[in-house]
Amino acid sequence: MRKIKVHIADDHQVLIDGIKAVLKVEDSIEVAGDSLNGEDVVSWFKKNQADVLVLDINMPLLDGFEVLKTLKEKHILPNTVVLSSYDDVKIVKEVLRLGAKGFVAKNAAAEQIVEAIKIVDQGKQYFSKTIKDKVVNSFFDVEPVINKNKSQSKEPGILQMISDRERAVLVLIAEEYSTKEIAERLNIASSTVESHRANLLKKLNLKSSVGLTRFALKNKLTV
Repeated sequence: MRKIKVHIADDHQVLIDGIKAVLKVEDSIEVAGDSLNGEDVVSWFKKNQADVLVLDINMPLLDGFEVLKTLKEKHILPNTVVLSSYDDVKIVKEVLRLGAKGFVAKNAAAEQIVEAIKIVDQGKQYFSKTIKDKVVNSFFDVEPVINKNKSQSKEPGILQMISDRERAVLVLIAEEYSTKEIAERLNIASSTVESHRANLLKKLNLKSSVGLTRFALKNKLTV
């Protein structure tokens, strides 16, 4: 009997171990590898193969968005289930655009992870029920177009704290550009990009690039 080979990527070893324990009792699934950071995920898939990637969005070195983008560009992206505590519909749509097949909330029951792996292995899409409802409902919501000069953000005070250059960096982060690519596009040093990123995290009281992406998408920021 064919076994579905799975690679698990999360920045918490305890979660990886928990998923492994769940999958261990599944005769049709085999854990082929695991990673604690995004760079290791990309490196692993350059040398190895798996049928399904279970991927956390909030990863160090390369976050989940960057992992999906890189593997897709290299044509080595397997059927992927994004496992995340973020369930914003814009995040879901973005990972789907980048090639993911499924999205499961981290607090979902273990059976959902197993079901998701089996379904995306067939090339089909899978969503946790709450996420599926949000995605469906989003198609009935009409949102206004917002530009730089006429922002309708719910957080205007916070946006006023961001400089034009920081805003440009924020938008490019949300569009999945790497630090090097942002530096080249804005004609600044990579260290300056990282400085702007750190300032944005501090000003917006966020913890990672995932949070910055969510903020930019939520507020429909453009440059």
